[in-house]
Amino acid sequence: MSTRRLLLQAAAPLAAAVALPRPALAAFPERPLRIIVPFAAGGITDLLARIVTTRMAERLGSSAVIENRVGAGGSIGAELVTRAAPDGYTLLFGSGGPLTANPVLQARLSYDVERDFQPIGLVGILPMVCQASSRLGVTTLTDFFGMLRERPGQVTVATPGNGSAAHLALELMLAGARVRASHVPYRGGSAMMPDLISGTVDAGFVELPSALPLHREGKVRIIAVATTQRSPLVPEVQTFIEAGLPGYTAGSFGGLLLPAGAPQEVRAALHGALTATLAEPGVQARISEVGAILGSDAQRTPEGFAAFLRTELENARRAAELAGLGKT
Repeated sequence: MSTRRLLLQAAAPLAAAVALPRPALAAFPERPLRIIVPFAAGGITDLLARIVTTRMAERLGSSAVIENRVGAGGSIGAELVTRAAPDGYTLLFGSGGPLTANPVLQARLSYDVERDFQPIGLVGILPMVCQASSRLGVTTLTDFFGMLRERPGQVTVATPGNGSAAHLALELMLAGARVRASHVPYRGGSAMMPDLISGTVDAGFVELPSALPLHREGKVRIIAVATTQRSPLVPEVQTFIEAGLPGYTAGSFGGLLLPAGAPQEVRAALHGALTATLAEPGVQARISEVGAILGSDAQRTPEGFAAFLRTELENARRAAELAGLGKT
């Protein structure tokens, strides 16, 4: 046999291996996915993460382990992901706190969202609502605006805290409607609810899932929802747009990100699993049941989610300026 033929025979298996798709050489994932949720277990962000990532992992032939790493408004969990190996096995289920509010409000943030993360896709948006204590005597946002104009700076509006997504949304509303109110920050959404029920504070800004139970019980009324169209969960409630604020939408959100440097084929595999999972009617129903709105087809892509984050960051900067909130 000639030397040339021997070389060709030896090279053939190597050429065939090179021609194989990457997954055939090294399957992904080969071990469970680690999902970092930067908030406590049992919250809406945690619930969304569990609804989506468990099914995603099943589609990939693996499993998902949720780790709740709380602290610093979500920054501790986000930082943990940026320090993880960029191999696709550690993901962040991020939200407005660590991804858009904290970069505006925290001076010593150890990460840069655009530099240190690779977006996979937006899962859902948790719209903000305005609530009114039953003692206030208003049933719509239109009525509420009228009261704010009659009593500038006297009506109290609670939020889950200074610099929270709800606080920033409140400031954008006040600026857009050209009205004034007295902001009352609490330590979390649940902490403000007893005072809303009793009428100690007049109104509140919070995410729809947190407000829905009291609204259904008739204890605290939702008077507006910050979506482009009325929510099917509260179809009787007008939107901020209907009350005279063109284009006003606001809310928190949940989405998946990888640390920067992860292989593109890994991100593609994760994005494919996410897209297929979010297309399942059962998953969509569960997301809707908790009060979230599914992200659009474009927002579910890495590029669309990245664009969404940039817009949210700009909105946070504007709201922080209106509220006089600087980095601390």
